[in-house]
Amino acid sequence: MTTGHRAAVLGSPIGHSLSPVLHRTAYAAMGLRDWRYDAFECTEDGLPALVETMGAEWAGLSLTMPLKRAVLPLLETVSELAVRVGAANTVVFRDGARHGENTDVHGIVQALAETGVSAPSAVTVLGGGATAASAIAAVREMGLPRATLVVRDAGRAAETLEVAERLGVALTVRTFATFDRTAVDADLIVSTLPSGVADGFADEIARGLPEKGALLDVVYSPWPTALARAVQGRGGTVVSGFSMLLHQAARQVELMTGYGDVPVEAMRAAGEAEIARRAT
Repeated sequence: MTTGHRAAVLGSPIGHSLSPVLHRTAYAAMGLRDWRYDAFECTEDGLPALVETMGAEWAGLSLTMPLKRAVLPLLETVSELAVRVGAANTVVFRDGARHGENTDVHGIVQALAETGVSAPSAVTVLGGGATAASAIAAVREMGLPRATLVVRDAGRAAETLEVAERLGVALTVRTFATFDRTAVDADLIVSTLPSGVADGFADEIARGLPEKGALLDVVYSPWPTALARAVQGRGGTVVSGFSMLLHQAARQVELMTGYGDVPVEAMRAAGEAEIARRAT
């Protein structure tokens, strides 16, 4: 069994990250006793120098914002999906080279599928950052040729529009000022907004969702969000950002270790316990 490997999550801020709990739990359950997983505070400016210090003992990196796009120029190879999405949340050190992957898309698709949401007829994505781009890719993976993107400023949606074009998804852009929140033209909403941002219009969106509508909110703490409570209160299906985080982390473990039997349920239990601990 491989020994002496290291991995870590990088980002800023990083103190709240659940990745160490999830990855360390996986290592323990898989018997990878000599594997180590850390968390490092790292900004875009500091990323190149930090990555250059990483030697042969490094197996991989998990990346949070704002590093998912900033890392791309530092990689020797990048998966086709990460290229299309324009973001790599995973770096695998392999054969002396740095390889970029995107497991956020996998995380979104799996989180929805395990809750019974695998074939939505229409999707609206709230927010326009790197996670929104992964949501657009997930839309394509679920077989939908189009989606609606709602952002604060339409002028800042150019990057996500480019992602949609590369993926072959016809994207309609709306602003929050013009989006009719009481008549959501979708049976699935994916909110990539930071915690609290959607609170003021949560009830309107919940009323606008059709019967049996679903929500994936990428926030997992505090949970439930106001938007999640509102959708659930009207009988809709709600998927927590923790489910997305769990499944993208499981895929990262698989990529970094090379082992396919990843203990997802042990990771889920450990993550839920840590969220509960932090809430007390």
